[in-house]
Amino acid sequence: MKPWPIAEVVPHAGEMILLDSIEEIETDRIVCIKTVRPDGLFVEDDGCLPAWVGVELMAQSIAAWAGCRAQADQQPVQLGFLLGTRHYQCNVDAFPPGSRLHVEAIRSFHDEHGMGVFTCRIDAPDIHAEARLTVYRPRDADAFFKQVAGEMPHA
Repeated sequence: MKPWPIAEVVPHAGEMILLDSIEEIETDRIVCIKTVRPDGLFVEDDGCLPAWVGVELMAQSIAAWAGCRAQADQQPVQLGFLLGTRHYQCNVDAFPPGSRLHVEAIRSFHDEHGMGVFTCRIDAPDIHAEARLTVYRPRDADAFFKQVAGEMPHA
């Protein structure tokens, strides 16, 4: 599978795309790159990116993996949802400016209903974060939103 430009495979737009590029893509694995820039979204006044943003970097790497698979199958890139994470651990409070983060996601489980689990990590010199993310991609996002909206209590 070839690595497409990140903006073509992640269902985000503009500065909400936090990743810079895809470095590697395999059947069940992706490695994306994020360089921390002092003017980036979520960056603190000191130029550091808070470590909690690591969960979103991991989620976007999963989205990029799914988008690459869709592109390879000549299908549209679809919306997915981060349902939760288990045991997010990071050895730093923030990612310093200039850090070149390698964000890896490996699919460890999926089912025919759209549920999936990925083991993720972020690595750079003196930086390590890891977590397991649970994700969901409905077959039809529009129908899913209509169903959820119909179940919401109205004020």
